Amino acid sequence: MSKKNIFLISSVVVLAGIYVIFFTHWFQPRVMQISHTSRPEGRRDSVRMTFSLGDYYELNDIKVVPLDDFKKNPDTRPLWHLVSDDGSDSTEVFSYGEGIGGMDPAVSGAEPEPLKSGVRYRLLVTAGKLKAQHDFYFGTPPTNVSNN
Repeated sequence: MSKKNIFLISSVVVLAGIYVIFFTHWFQPRVMQISHTSRPEGRRDSVRMTFSLGDYYELNDIKVVPLDDFKKNPDTRPLWHLVSDDGSDSTEVFSYGEGIGGMDPAVSGAEPEPLKSGVRYRLLVTAGKLKAQHDFYFGTPPTNVSNN
């Protein structure tokens, strides 16, 4: 092989490497982007809280805790807690209190507690090694509280 061919092949390999490193997500850690929506449902006083993860994940653990209690004691009892040993069905969207395929309540027979309006909560999600959290209000947030 001539020096010219070696140079051309080396240049293509280097340019391909630069492209992969800077223009693809192959070497970037995966980040779960959680968002939430609340919508009235059926009865006048019933609201459905729905969470979106931004992509499909096989979940191992989901829990919702009151944020003030959680800040004082990270082991505070969750209002809703689902677990799975092998990962859930591939999930992108789920609603508070509803079942997710492949997941069971952490405490057998436990029912989700109702969310209270104006209270700040934290959703904690684990999918394999990936962990994420999302703070949210149920209902209208108090006017004298900042979002920090």
